[in-house]
Amino acid sequence: MASRIIIHVDMDAFYAAVEQRDRPELRGRPVIVGGTPEGRGVVSAASYEAREFGVHSAMPAAQAVRACPQGAFLPVDMRKYRRVSEEVMAILGLHAGVIEQVSIDEAFLEVTDRARDFAAAARIARSIKREIRGELKLTASVGVGPNKFLAKLASDLEKPDGLVVIEPHEAEGFLAPLPVGKLWGVGPKTEKRLQERGLKTIGQVAGTPVEELRKLLGPWGDVVHELARGIDERAVEPVREAKSASAEQTFPEDLDNVRDMRKALAELSREVAGRLQGEGVRARTVAIKVRFGDFRTITRQTTLGEATDQAEVLRQTAYRLLDGVDRAGQGIRLLGVRGAGLEQALAQLSLFDEQAQRRGQLERTLSYIRRRFGPEAVRWAREGLRQK
Repeated sequence: MASRIIIHVDMDAFYAAVEQRDRPELRGRPVIVGGTPEGRGVVSAASYEAREFGVHSAMPAAQAVRACPQGAFLPVDMRKYRRVSEEVMAILGLHAGVIEQVSIDEAFLEVTDRARDFAAAARIARSIKREIRGELKLTASVGVGPNKFLAKLASDLEKPDGLVVIEPHEAEGFLAPLPVGKLWGVGPKTEKRLQERGLKTIGQVAGTPVEELRKLLGPWGDVVHELARGIDERAVEPVREAKSASAEQTFPEDLDNVRDMRKALAELSREVAGRLQGEGVRARTVAIKVRFGDFRTITRQTTLGEATDQAEVLRQTAYRLLDGVDRAGQGIRLLGVRGAGLEQALAQLSLFDEQAQRRGQLERTLSYIRRRFGPEAVRWAREGLRQK
């Protein structure tokens, strides 16, 4: 089977770079976007000059002021950043048939059908960087790899303005010396747990029997083992305008108690919420799908007084709908949650679009993990990501 070729494009310090481009007096200075000089709010982005002082995104502004009092603190101008993002994505659209925009400044490109080999993909990557610099006066770091994990890892290795290519035959040797914290979903707590077992590098994790990793990390051990060997089968998924957002799960054994049913609905509600947030929409109608052990399938739905993209609202609504189902003692083989009647999110929430889009991407990834490794692995994945 021929290897896929995927490009990951990540704009460098996007918000801050746009501000430095548009305001020449800020070039070469530490620029901090988000928060205020009075120390209110949090940092949304920091220029590389500001990062030298230890300033980073999500840092409380008060802490950023102490670390870099000479920094230029600017408000977030999401309308401008979104406009520039559209220009970036238009450039990317010229180089790939399938694009998955992960956030306002980041995207995966599937170029397998356009590049006969990785050398050709590298030429595409250089063209992308050249066009972004020439047309938009900005820089991007680009990674090329046989899957999403390796492409994203590559784009992060030589920031800013980097280009790294990882070919399939190089993946094992490339990953082996890297610290285990470079694995997707391995946060400080999981990293410490691995290190306590003597697993400090990705190569050591790759050489560990998967059964041992399962004992250490639960079902998440399967995911970590595959990533350590450079395996990631997630597809590049173009984000299209959705008429509804849904998620469902078939159980290996029929559920026969309400607690397990509610637990499943809660997980599905989180997944649907992530998809809604990633699309920048809210659902006015919430529905559940119930398939019994005898394959009889029913749906129940209700219309909310106010559209929502919140997992808690979806969860509580799904619980109420399930309470209204006459199960007649039957076990449940499948449950699903769907949000429909979609509306655009309110304009004043635009400052959070980037975080919402990232959450949407995260939920699509967790959906992949559920399909490949089972629902229990999702809990471990969430735990690891919370540590990041």
